[in-house]
Amino acid sequence: MKTKLVALIIVISLVSAICTVSAQSNEAMSAVKSAKAMFDFRINEPKSAAVHMDVIQQTYADLKAMKKKPVFVVVFMGPSVKLLSKNNPEFSPEIANMISTMAREGIKFEICMIAVRILDVDPLFILPEIKKVDNGWVSEIGYQHKGYSLVPVY
Repeated sequence: MKTKLVALIIVISLVSAICTVSAQSNEAMSAVKSAKAMFDFRINEPKSAAVHMDVIQQTYADLKAMKKKPVFVVVFMGPSVKLLSKNNPEFSPEIANMISTMAREGIKFEICMIAVRILDVDPLFILPEIKKVDNGWVSEIGYQHKGYSLVPVY
């Protein structure tokens, strides 16, 4: 019961923050034509990861509604890779469904193969919507040089 209450408080806080940001973002985004963002995703707790994925999806939708041409990529690094391999005990079907939906909407996904190797995740079972990159940091450096804003998701 206490866990459900804490989760509800977190969700209410995030929704409140999103509403506040949405109201303020029109001014902040007034001169922006395209919004490129790269999310450095490292959360490995399924419920928290799902909430953050939902916020990423909502942000993408908000920017589309504002006609800001969002271009998003989510780079899974560190312990988050455990949630993405179908034969891993920490695999999250909920996150898999979210990734599938978000990929259809145009959001791109990458996974750091260094983290996959270090954390002994079987790469053969990684979700097909996720592009495997040798080194997530190298990928993130490249995105930043291409003008993507770095958004840490820890």
